[in-house]
Amino acid sequence: MTVTLADASATRAWGRRLASLLRAGDLVLLVGQLGAGKTTLAQGIGEGLGVEGSVASPTFIIARVHHARPGGLPLVHVDAYRLPTRAELDDLDLDTSLDESVTVVEWGSGIAEVLAPSYLTVTLDRGRGGDAADDASPRQVTVEATGPRWEGVDLGVLGGGGSESLGS
Repeated sequence: MTVTLADASATRAWGRRLASLLRAGDLVLLVGQLGAGKTTLAQGIGEGLGVEGSVASPTFIIARVHHARPGGLPLVHVDAYRLPTRAELDDLDLDTSLDESVTVVEWGSGIAEVLAPSYLTVTLDRGRGGDAADDASPRQVTVEATGPRWEGVDLGVLGGGGSESLGS
């Protein structure tokens, strides 16, 4: 499933929509070049899950736990950019909180899939003309589901069955 999001605001809104499908124990891998909108998408997911405070990039601290407001779900937000090996990811002990929270891993492709038998891979692409400093430029988002958790889940509610544009 692929959608085109008009800007950063639409990316956050789409993250809130994605959060409506997520439940405790879910793993979401965010893939894309620098400035593609991974953290912006994670912010929308956090808003949709009902976490306390704002979601900021965990680049320098590697992982942040965002506690849930009443009725919400906690979010573990990880930046695996500086984790070149699976052993370093294991050192974070993410599996201890995986069942009680939604875990979102930026730069997680090729390293974080081992955390759960089912996961979503969300790839963000701003194209060759995408400017990391330009929140107003569009990005294309592709979602791929892996594992039994996602069997029978209609990802089409995220923006249609094929490719479509979503504005802010």
